[in-house]
Amino acid sequence: MKKNVLIVGAGGVAQVVAHKCARNNDRFGAIHIASRTVEKCEAIVASVHEKKAMKTDGVLKAHALDALDIDATVRLIEETGSEIVINVGSAFVNMSVLSACIRTGAAYIDTAIHEDPLKICETPPWYGNYEWRRREEVEKAGITAILGAGFDPGVVNAYARLAEDEYLDEITSIDIVDVNAGDHGKWFSTNFDPEINFREFTGVVYSWQNGAWQTNKMFEVPREWDLPVVGKRPTYMTGHDEIHSLSARYPQADVRFWMGFGERYVQVFTVLKNLGLLSEQPVTTAEGQEVVPLKVVKACLPNPASLAPNYKGKTCIGDLVKGKKNGKDREVFIYNVADHEDAYREVGSQGISYTAGVPPVAAALLIADGTWDVKKMVNVEDLPPKPFLGLLAELGLPTSVQVNGEDQALDLAA
Repeated sequence: MKKNVLIVGAGGVAQVVAHKCARNNDRFGAIHIASRTVEKCEAIVASVHEKKAMKTDGVLKAHALDALDIDATVRLIEETGSEIVINVGSAFVNMSVLSACIRTGAAYIDTAIHEDPLKICETPPWYGNYEWRRREEVEKAGITAILGAGFDPGVVNAYARLAEDEYLDEITSIDIVDVNAGDHGKWFSTNFDPEINFREFTGVVYSWQNGAWQTNKMFEVPREWDLPVVGKRPTYMTGHDEIHSLSARYPQADVRFWMGFGERYVQVFTVLKNLGLLSEQPVTTAEGQEVVPLKVVKACLPNPASLAPNYKGKTCIGDLVKGKKNGKDREVFIYNVADHEDAYREVGSQGISYTAGVPPVAAALLIADGTWDVKKMVNVEDLPPKPFLGLLAELGLPTSVQVNGEDQALDLAA
């Protein structure tokens, strides 16, 4: 059954979501996109029409919306008849958009854990601070709420579940590896919202090891990975969203996240942090003006969406899952390789936005056809992974598998 979709947000990820929804509007109903700056939404609508992405005739409309205003979001959901809300706005609006979905009965999808703009790196598990507290409320309302349905978190959670279902009897460790081997040509830039990007790395690095939360400093624990296609790349152990739900499902396993960083990023980040320029707390200038240092840094950096035209190279993101199968040690690496130039040709966005934006569309399609319409709050690893990964391959993000270092064919038939 076709369902109308509301996309909240108008950044690079939202552009991918809009394009992919448009390319599958024979399986959706009307498509609406909303943000505080309606001009950004209109630009995305124009880009969809420019690339002739609409599969069939249908509605694709832009709206102005302050997503922190729950009543306004409720009105827009009701006015547009939206039955699925894909929230790819700032992580600061998650709870507000979820509230609107609960009040209207619309299904809810997001791609990251909710954040309080005045707090960084709260006590884990982070989902337990916000989203999970509303599980009963969601189930009572009879809506489906799928949390963290981007790539990481999201697809990597499905990879862990696939390893559990298909490859291992016992899981002892899950190492999530995210390497961007692309080059955008700028002296320095972040690949997505600088405010969110820097906040990820300014606090304590949490990992789940030996059955408990462990802490490290950022850039304290390095590791070089030799990955398919992109080769040997330096990474650092980093705190990340998916650790907080995967550790709940796999408490017996060590769960770590490794992010690739170039030397320049490490140097710039370290200087900015040591100078206090990554603080989310306001300061007062000599002229008496109150500013938030992190927001000033964000204003000085390139808009991540502007990187897309010149971005070259590939990404490799996957899970190395270790454990036992039939009593024998086994490791499986489940991963995707995406290309920045391919992403730009198709949807006008760079590869980081592409990998984050395609998965929530797959999740929306699975809600629309009933496969994932579970009428409760779930993380991606709580759901059957094969339909999701099969759709991702159809939408442009195929999955590959290596077992004990050897390539293996992947059967995604349910």
